[in-house]
Amino acid sequence: MRSRYKTIHDGGEHIYFITSIIVKWLPVFVCDDHFRLMINSFEYCRIKYVLKLYAYVIMENHFHLIVGAKDLSTPMQALKSFTSKKLLESMREKRLDWLLNQLAYFKAKHKTESSYQVWQEGYHPQEVQDWDMMRQKIEYIHQNPVRRGYVERPEYWRYSSAKDMLTGEPGLIKLDLLEV
Repeated sequence: MRSRYKTIHDGGEHIYFITSIIVKWLPVFVCDDHFRLMINSFEYCRIKYVLKLYAYVIMENHFHLIVGAKDLSTPMQALKSFTSKKLLESMREKRLDWLLNQLAYFKAKHKTESSYQVWQEGYHPQEVQDWDMMRQKIEYIHQNPVRRGYVERPEYWRYSSAKDMLTGEPGLIKLDLLEV
């Protein structure tokens, strides 16, 4: 594992920029309830694992977070495991067979415990070193849907923290405050 993707386990809380990607960048977040599942899962991790959520965006095939944690691996493993199961259940209910077939086809060979693979392995944690890096990562996160052409302004993307940060209006999930 490259050093830039390691988490620090010194007992203190660290802030990370993380990315988690659907296998082969497949568009899994194609309906509101899939987005809501992720929002609810972020909120659950905030409460259960004391994960501080500072910024986020959910796109059709990945998400980015800026989070604070003493231990990042436990909540991320729980988040990805839980959302995999729930997303697969939803895809079956919605009869998204084309997507299920792709998730089965692209499953890594060593993943023998399941017929499908939803998430790529890892979540690429990068420790946020300073406020300049924090601002750059938040800008990157919020511009994601603008760059993709989904919205004209970051605060118009519903599944992001941009509305909270840019307008002061509450978004879909409560954010933790950054202390300057």
